[in-house]
Amino acid sequence: MNLLFKILGYVFALLFTVGAVLQYNDPDSLGWIIIYAIAALISLLFALNKIGYIVPMILGVLAFIGFMYLYPADFQGFDLNDGDIKTVELGREAFGLLIISIVLLIFSFRIKRKL
Repeated sequence: MNLLFKILGYVFALLFTVGAVLQYNDPDSLGWIIIYAIAALISLLFALNKIGYIVPMILGVLAFIGFMYLYPADFQGFDLNDGDIKTVELGREAFGLLIISIVLLIFSFRIKRKL
């Protein structure tokens, strides 16, 4: 595996783990902790070259569907001072799923390309 992609796998494993830990005080924390923990695990398995392309592809597509579902119709930014707290929170959650989706799909395509 290319060293750059191996490093990216470890970096995103760490970032998604931090994301999972930071969810502890969220009202709907359990779901988000699980989502970020799974993304961290997939990233770690990618870095270790221990996963096929199907799982990250399916989860990446599901995360993108989640992004489209959660994206607020009246997106008002990420700062609580910019708009309604519910809309801002939905925007943050949606873009978290978009980041997960992009990362997992890149990993999946990278694995598939090597086959």
